[in-house]
Amino acid sequence: MAGTTDGGSTGSTGSTGGTGSTKPVAQRLLATATRLFAERGYDRTSVQEIVEAAGVTKGALYHYFGSKDDLLHEVYGRVLRLQQERLDHFADADAPVERRLRDAAADVVVTTIENLDDTKIFFRSMHHLSPEKDKQVRAERRRYHERFRALVEEGQRTGVFSSATPADLVVDYHFGSVHHLGTWYRENGPLTPQQVADHLADLLLRALRP
Repeated sequence: MAGTTDGGSTGSTGSTGGTGSTKPVAQRLLATATRLFAERGYDRTSVQEIVEAAGVTKGALYHYFGSKDDLLHEVYGRVLRLQQERLDHFADADAPVERRLRDAAADVVVTTIENLDDTKIFFRSMHHLSPEKDKQVRAERRRYHERFRALVEEGQRTGVFSSATPADLVVDYHFGSVHHLGTWYRENGPLTPQQVADHLADLLLRALRP
């Protein structure tokens, strides 16, 4: 998947099983788990099936991830880390707030579509997370939304954006569309990821204009 970061530590390379893969073990485990979770569902995929399909031992899995729960957390975590990094880049750019918000609003659409399987798996299975991991994910998502909201608030403070709608509702409006992508977007559909992103970002900006 384009742009994602490696899952877990990738200090060990080469195959620890019969697959002959040269992909780092942690990456291979994560890719295998993602495929199996998408095909069978998280709760119907066992640790044994993951390690057999990845060609590694259970010891290797527990060295990198500790549990199946850790794998599910990392499936979404790597996407969220990418999106946070890119949002910080746009928010800190030397550009008018309208440009920074539009770039950030479009980017989260593109990166979500590019990692749609990961996102769908997570939202379908997040109730399986331990309370500790669930709390961690919610805190990470809250940080992302707060940074995005700060751009809206900056524009409202300076009169670039209308303040008629509270910033929290503006953020919910945009991310409601983002979270809905998994229910309708198809890779072979009439719109590219960038075209979808441009449409949704333009809708957001039009809603904010005074």
